[in-house]
Amino acid sequence: MNINALDLNLLHTLNVLLQELNVTRAAQRLHLSQPSVSAQLARLRAVFDDPLLLPGPRGMLPTARAEALRAPLQLALETLQRAVAPPDAFEPAQADLTWRIAATDYMSSALILPALNLISAAAPRSRTAVFALNPPLVAQQLEKGELDMVFHTGDNAPPTLHQRKLFSERYVLAGRRDHPQLQQPPSLEAFCQLEFVIVSPDGGGFSAATDNALAKLGLSRRVALSVPHFLFMLDVLANSDLVAVLPARLVRHAAQLTVAEPPLAIEGFDILMLWHERLHRDPAHQWLRQQIVAAL
Repeated sequence: MNINALDLNLLHTLNVLLQELNVTRAAQRLHLSQPSVSAQLARLRAVFDDPLLLPGPRGMLPTARAEALRAPLQLALETLQRAVAPPDAFEPAQADLTWRIAATDYMSSALILPALNLISAAAPRSRTAVFALNPPLVAQQLEKGELDMVFHTGDNAPPTLHQRKLFSERYVLAGRRDHPQLQQPPSLEAFCQLEFVIVSPDGGGFSAATDNALAKLGLSRRVALSVPHFLFMLDVLANSDLVAVLPARLVRHAAQLTVAEPPLAIEGFDILMLWHERLHRDPAHQWLRQQIVAAL
């Protein structure tokens, strides 16, 4: 049989006929006229090359072919109905899901950490996997389903993805708690005399937003150390005389550090939450996005 010859409406009619074994009652259930159901039965007989239903003393009698169709047809239609039904409301308490999120270590601290208690309390059976952020690949990873969500700076965010701005970040100057040059906010001249550590995610970089701001004033600073992660930077700051200009949220609870305002304007940045269209309307993903925003 050519499956393309089958009409879904015909199969639905056949399923009801096999349940009622009566054209009149089947027509009532289908909200159709009796002649319309009779015409559909004639088409079904032609498609299956079988009478399917025969006149009987109390209604109609199914043929052997019709009896063989009864159970698999009903199962197929029920499966199809479930497939096209609107998604069930998301029940976080019952969810057994793994959230896959890409972020830098700074973004993990600023965004994922505050949300963990909310997520685990509402969805105790869920898990969160944090992946290293690889900006050139995020669009592809989200499209393929390798990631569910990405935290990204506002610059160079892939335009094909859904995005929501979470906050605007500013920079502060930080060093160890008893740093002799940070007991009061330094002047611009004193600032340029300090020795700095910076984070270079790609490794080996010695220039950042601070250097761009200084260059506009015809000034420069000495960057003595470049590290790939913010966590190591915080250890360096707490155990040396090096200082850093870093995102304010990273050091808001760092009691071992002294924090001051830089003596010049340094352009900050926006933090975005990114996700793919394939998950945009998914109730579970919508819930996750709400938890991230609520945690902020």
